[in-house]
Amino acid sequence: MALKLHSNFKMTTKPVRVILIGEAEEEFEQLNREVGEEQRKGIPNSENQQLLRSIKRAVELLKENPMFGIQIKKKSIPKKFPVSNLWKVNLTGYWRMLYTIKGEKLEILCFILEICDHKKYDKIFGYKKR
Repeated sequence: MALKLHSNFKMTTKPVRVILIGEAEEEFEQLNREVGEEQRKGIPNSENQQLLRSIKRAVELLKENPMFGIQIKKKSIPKKFPVSNLWKVNLTGYWRMLYTIKGEKLEILCFILEICDHKKYDKIFGYKKR
């Protein structure tokens, strides 16, 4: 996957830390447990394993460029997320990862707020099937 720089990206010497919180942390931990169990059973590849690799790859890309994702318009940020900026990363299998960026004096923090399938993503944003 090629690294795509956001148009507002400015080179920074600040380190970037990615932190999973709330539902995203729970979802990631559950996925990790399921993948571990699959690997113990000798399952070499599954949708869960592909999703876990996709999340880990996205986290590494965020560490290189916190604006890697697609920025959600401020007026479209669901009230569920009390943040001033929201970004999404498309993951494998139509999953989404939602995060916000906070700048600190010494580092940039990316808080991953949600890891969800497309159905839950549509519900969060109020999208309806046609």
